[in-house]
Formats: sequence, structure tokens, C-alpha cells
Amino acid sequence: MDQAEFDRVRQSFDAFHREFAPLFGRPQAERRSKQYLSGLLVQQTDRRNAENLSEAVEGATPRALQRFLTNSPWLTERVIHRLQAYVGRRLNAPDGVFVVDETGFAKQGKKSVGVARQYSGTLGKVANCQVGVFLAYVSERGHALVDAELYLPQKWTEDLQRSREAGVPETVMFRTKTELALMSLRGAQQAGHLMGHWVTADEHYGQVPTLRDTLDAEGWHYVLEVPCTTPVFEQLAKAEIPPWCGRGQKPSRPRWVAGESRATTVQVLAGGLAAADWQVLTTGEGAQGPRRYRFAARRVWESREQLPGRECWLVWRRNLDGSEPKYYFSNAPADTSLLRLAQVGAMRWCVETEFQTDKGETGLDEYEVRSWQGWHHHIVLAMLAGAFLLSLQQEWGTKGAADHTTADQQGAARVASSTKLDDQ
Repeated sequence: MDQAEFDRVRQSFDAFHREFAPLFGRPQAERRSKQYLSGLLVQQTDRRNAENLSEAVEGATPRALQRFLTNSPWLTERVIHRLQAYVGRRLNAPDGVFVVDETGFAKQGKKSVGVARQYSGTLGKVANCQVGVFLAYVSERGHALVDAELYLPQKWTEDLQRSREAGVPETVMFRTKTELALMSLRGAQQAGHLMGHWVTADEHYGQVPTLRDTLDAEGWHYVLEVPCTTPVFEQLAKAEIPPWCGRGQKPSRPRWVAGESRATTVQVLAGGLAAADWQVLTTGEGAQGPRRYRFAARRVWESREQLPGRECWLVWRRNLDGSEPKYYFSNAPADTSLLRLAQVGAMRWCVETEFQTDKGETGLDEYEVRSWQGWHHHIVLAMLAGAFLLSLQQEWGTKGAADHTTADQQGAARVASSTKLDDQ
């Protein structure tokens, strides 16, 4: 890489930072934000704490960077709003998909905000960790993380002293992960920078009926993974309120009528599918080539308290060899093609790629802060760094933007590192 190319990357970073700099407040805070972002991008060998970042960026000190992270009053909401506008200009497509997922951050001790013994998919077990609920945006042009909320376990919201010591605002109350996901989706919808009305998520979210109901009521089309034990009705079974026998409380709830079809699980229904019911479809391009799976779909009725609920799509997916079966519910219209349902459901791999990229290349999980504000500040800055790598990839055009893979991001990060994006 020659000097002209180095200068081109530095100019791109300077232009990127100028777009966000005013959101950090005074000139000194603007300068610290540039130093911190530079450090996240160029520090590739050591853990990206304030001390190591300061060593990688000319003019930075550990104390100044730590104060910027934990004490500076800039609002993450304003930066997220601008980040979504920035990403929208580069990725927007009418059929864009929002992906909800969570990731864990291993933490020792008891004082780091939100830390608790809880399940982490990242660790694959129950462990002492923090959990963040993230929102990603995906289109044929690429993908990026666009929002994040820290999950605060109930034991934290019930312990006011512990919460205040960690800087949790008084307005923050206990919210489930699905409620946090809805907050992010509503925020993105209200901001209006990102196009699309599709949502997908794994079974941790898809199995929650209230989430499906809320998404449906608010106009989203979803393709949500559900557990293999999820019950459904193949036919609209009859239900009615039993007659009152004259004694006891008068019945008010409908019950399943004997002789009508009963609910069965999505896994059992899959076993009854014929070979002709399955189609091999390509859901997109991956790092190893086309992503191809076998799919089948059928209109069914959800089971709500052992009674037929809303009619929906049930989608089955498995590998070409029949392994790793997955099951999805979708509220998409009845005339929606199986290919479209398959493509939306398969978008979830993109957020896993983003977690891998941002943890490896922008230090998403490499922070040493305990406070509410410090956690959110670092996470937002790491997402900004990820957005810069996306823009760098698109600008350099080393590969098509639609194949926004980890390998490409690593290449972009190495370019950023080699140019030493220091504070000029």
C-alpha cells in the first residue's frame, strides 16, 4: 500500500469523524472522541482499554480517555440517531431487515452495571456476565449494528443503592429483553433513517407470544425462530364456551370442542412432510459461497392456551443433509413467497457476523468500565468504529457490499491500523 492509499484512508476517517464530532460537545471532547475511535481501530494486539488505546494514539493519555468514557456528558441517543442516518445512506433498501439479538460480556465481581449470573449464548452457559440486546440492519448492500441496550436483571432494579452506585438513571426500570428489543425497533422506526418493515430473531425472542402480537399490531412483518416443541393447529379447530350447568361459576372462556383436531408440535408436523414439500433455496452469499438450505412452509394456527390463535406461516429449514432443523413463525401475508420468508429468516447470521467483527476489530467487548454511562459510551463508539469499517469497505470496493463478511472487515481494520489514524 503506497502513501496515496494511506492518505486516502486517513482522509476518509477525518470526514467520518467530522460527521459525528459535534455530538460530543466541547472541542476537547470532540478531540477525545477522535482519539478513542482511532484507538479502537488501530489497537489490534492488546486489550483495548484506555491505557492501551492511549499508547496507540499520539497525544492521548489514559486518564483523559477514561474520563471521556465515564464522565463526559454526551448523549448516546443523539449518536445512535446520527449513526442510523449514516448507515441508512449506505445500506438502505425497501426490503431491509431488522435483526434482534443479544450477546454476553464476561465480567468478574459484582459492581459492573448489570453483571449477574445469567445465561450467555456467547459463553454457551450460565456465567457471571453482562448482556446487551442489539439491533442490526441488513440489506443486500450490507449490514451493521445500529442500536444497543444493556439488560438490567431484576435483582439490579430492586437494589436501588447498587444501581445508583453504578450510575443507573432513576428513570430506568426493569425491562425484559423482548421489551428492550421493542424499544430499539420503535426508536429506529421513529427516527425514520432505515427502510424496511421486516424483523427476524432467534427462538429466545420468537417464542414470546406478546412480542409476536406487538410486532403484528405495530405493522411489522416478522420471521421469528421458535422452539421445536411449539404447538400449532393444522386446522381451525372449533372452540366454544361450555354450557352452564347451573352450579358454580358460569363459564366465560372458550374451550376446545371434543372431536376437533388437536394441536401438535412443529417438529412432529415436519416429520409428516413429503419429499416434494421441500425446496432447495439460496438465501444469500456467504464467505464460503452460496447459502443453500431445504425449506418447506404451511399455513397453520398458533396455539394459545390450547386453543387456535392467529393464522400464520410455519416455515421449516434444514441443511441439505437434513441436519440442524429450524422452525419459524411469520405473520407475513398469505401470498408471500417461500423464498422471501427463507431470505428474511436467514438474515440472522449477519448479526452474528457483526458481533464477531466488532469484538475482534473494534473492541466491542474490550472495556474496563463499571458504570451505566461508561458501558453505553463504549458500546456506541465501538459501533461507530464498525460503521467506519463498513464505509471503508464500500469505498475501497474490495468485494461487493452485499458480502459484508468478517474477513472483509478484518482487511479494512488492518488497513486502518497500518495508516495509524492518530489525532492530527
